[in-house]
Amino acid sequence: MPSSRSLAALIGVTLFGLALSACQDQASGQVVARNGVRLVETVSNPSIDRCHRFPEGVTHVNNQTQSSLLLYTTPDCTVPAGGQSVYLDIGAADQVVRATGLWHSFSFAPE
Repeated sequence: MPSSRSLAALIGVTLFGLALSACQDQASGQVVARNGVRLVETVSNPSIDRCHRFPEGVTHVNNQTQSSLLLYTTPDCTVPAGGQSVYLDIGAADQVVRATGLWHSFSFAPE
């Protein structure tokens, strides 16, 4: 009986460890995108290792995740010639500046 309890505890700890490591490729929380007052998209627990494209250009982005974002005016998370990305910290919100254009994509800033 004691060996089956030990085995059950070992399996439980292993499964818990696997579950924790599986979540490391996702940002916990939400990214909320709006165009004016209209909600465009809410992305929950997004992957941190890829570019995320908004379905349309957005004017406001709220970063409600535990990671910092980079916002882009291009749909493929690239910086156009003479342009720049914008850093959006954890828990921050950004409203597009008319001179930069709408946000079309985001990625996560390297930690």
